[in-house]
Amino acid sequence: MNGTTATWLSQEAYDRLQAELEHLQGPVRAEIAKRIEEARDEGDLKENGGYHAAKDDQAQVEARIAQVVQLLRTAKVGEAPEADGVVEPGTVVTATIAGDEATFLVGNREIAEAGDDLDVYSEASPLGRAIIGKRIGESATYETPTGATIQVEIKNVETYRG
Repeated sequence: MNGTTATWLSQEAYDRLQAELEHLQGPVRAEIAKRIEEARDEGDLKENGGYHAAKDDQAQVEARIAQVVQLLRTAKVGEAPEADGVVEPGTVVTATIAGDEATFLVGNREIAEAGDDLDVYSEASPLGRAIIGKRIGESATYETPTGATIQVEIKNVETYRG
């Protein structure tokens, strides 16, 4: 997904991400900085596992901060789009994929509520790109990363209710 594509988020998902960002930028960053400083005080950094672990944690936290900042910057916040039989971000799709029926949310994984057991497929994924704009009853194919071609038929499109 590129930086110019807006991602639909519910207000609840936006608020969760905003709270996560504040937590990561505040207490989490401070705790990691403290761990790095304490490890530096121990001396030789080449052999210091605590230092390297803290630096790895720091890199992971900074990557997540960048991801959340980008997502919040490009988010379209509001109610899920009312389903009108067309697949779009924020809709729940029931489809036959390679002969098996599946129900999933199209959009960003951050949309799904905690504990929501729906699979989520990004609109930028091969499946997402193949079905965005398709109507109930229409079919499409997409290619997997392994090169297999998969047939998908849209059976139902519903509004995501969280």
